Amino acid sequence: MKTNNKQLAQFLLDSGLVEEKDIQSAQKNTTGEKWADTLVSSEKITDEQLSKAYAYINGIPYVNLENVFIPKDVLRIIPESIARKNNIVAFQQDKGKLKVAMLDPDDLPVIDFIRKKTESKIVPCLTSKQSIRKILNQYQKSLQTEFGEIIEKNSQTALVKNSGKEDLEKMATDLPVVKIVNTLIKHAILQLASDIHIEPKEGGITIRYRIDGILHDIMELPNKILPFIVARIKVLSNLKLDEHRLPQDGRFKIADDNLNVSFRVSVIPVYGGEKIVMRILDESSKGFTLEQIGMEGRDLELVQAALRKSNGMILISGPTGSGKTTTLYTIIDLLNSRQVNINTIEDPIEYRMPGVNQTQANAKIGLTFSSGLRSLLRQDPDIIMVGEIRDTETAEIAAHSAMTGHLVLSTVHTNSASGAFPRLIDMGVEPFLVASTLNLVIAQRLVRKVCPHCAISFKLDKEQIKTLEKKIDADTLKALLEKDHSISPKLEGVHSLEDITFRKGKGCDRCAQSGYKGRIGIFEVLEVDDEISKMITQEKSAVEIEEKVRSKGMRKIFEDGFLKAALGITTIEEILRVSDEQ
Repeated sequence: MKTNNKQLAQFLLDSGLVEEKDIQSAQKNTTGEKWADTLVSSEKITDEQLSKAYAYINGIPYVNLENVFIPKDVLRIIPESIARKNNIVAFQQDKGKLKVAMLDPDDLPVIDFIRKKTESKIVPCLTSKQSIRKILNQYQKSLQTEFGEIIEKNSQTALVKNSGKEDLEKMATDLPVVKIVNTLIKHAILQLASDIHIEPKEGGITIRYRIDGILHDIMELPNKILPFIVARIKVLSNLKLDEHRLPQDGRFKIADDNLNVSFRVSVIPVYGGEKIVMRILDESSKGFTLEQIGMEGRDLELVQAALRKSNGMILISGPTGSGKTTTLYTIIDLLNSRQVNINTIEDPIEYRMPGVNQTQANAKIGLTFSSGLRSLLRQDPDIIMVGEIRDTETAEIAAHSAMTGHLVLSTVHTNSASGAFPRLIDMGVEPFLVASTLNLVIAQRLVRKVCPHCAISFKLDKEQIKTLEKKIDADTLKALLEKDHSISPKLEGVHSLEDITFRKGKGCDRCAQSGYKGRIGIFEVLEVDDEISKMITQEKSAVEIEEKVRSKGMRKIFEDGFLKAALGITTIEEILRVSDEQ
């Protein structure tokens, strides 16, 4: 799309989106019109902001279709092949007019072709690359339809052969099996799944996706194709094809212009064959901020203050799957700069972080958390991240490192923030060392967010209020609501459960009828001040420490979740589900 460079630069400056030095730098390092794309790639502006600027300058309507579900009869007015080739999608039809979203509304031959094909007046609109990508995904067939077609076409040929080693090696690269595995992966990515489970059962193979922390049965496949699926995934992951008795772990990656996803693969023998779990790690996704993962108010201020310290220890606690690693990576992303040396020892390395020296722990060769941490201290680190403190030696080295001028980040398996102190002491760390090195403990859980596309508002009935009052008494509720009016004007004038308008999802195609889409953290953040340090040295119990920090204003996990439910972000059911997780 042609736009006057001078006009675009002036618009970006006048709107305050970028500074003049950024534009000059982009123009200096890029030829022609692509300097604006350099601003996007360097994160000076977003793709949507640039597209809106183009739209405004050229007098063309702009549409954001990222969260729009287009009826199939409208979407398929433009065939998928044409839509993908020309980055154009139909999104609205009314009274002989067809609105289309494009990346280049100046592409007159394409507009004319669609006008003749549809016999409609075409109204071109500009959109972003992200919008086009999201809408093109809606052309996909259902998983069951695609699998039905693949299996029907091949049921009489390759998929019924024996599963000897030579057959497996050949079948792992044959088109039918490749299509099956690719289809499984493609639909998992489209549904934003975090894991794919392939499980052999007596009646067939069960395929399950973990979406927003919950496992969903997706479909059943014939048992006879299990050996070939396993073989294909083993080939992708560079695992031993003929090893069926021992567990194996591997990785592989899919990368193209629009996608950069890696898979962590675990294969384990079970009754009936081998079970596979593939963890999906989207390496193309942007990092989070503390606000995006759910921190706000006092909790956010405490974490930001702790990150400004050059030494001490920050611990994140919670059960498996509570988002501890995501919070750690978010913190490291905030601390990452050329002025500091950041070293990590992880098992496994979930995401590659540019500028961070990441080491993979490997107990088989003696590279444990403790031995790796000891070696990292000779690398002149400023900041150290240890994937998990799980033994006495690691805990002691981490504490001594925090005392000798390093900022140490790690995780520990406890159910509450106050439970981290007795846990470290039980591991053998001296109470005075815990008290003098620990700056902050963050306990967390993950809850599913209400789907914005099918959300409805409601108030609690008497039975629901009675159930909730068992978890949160009236005085605590009143104090919470009064203290946190600043978070949202929605809570002004709300003093009781009867006053609160909650939200829940009815279920729609966008959320797979679950009523939820996406997840967010709920937290309790415990600051270790002089008074708490003294209590740790005296080996006070977790209950006594919690009572003290509660009197200082700390919110418990359930209370933070309750406020997010009151704000319509999640539901009471979700908070009740996760707040008692062990």
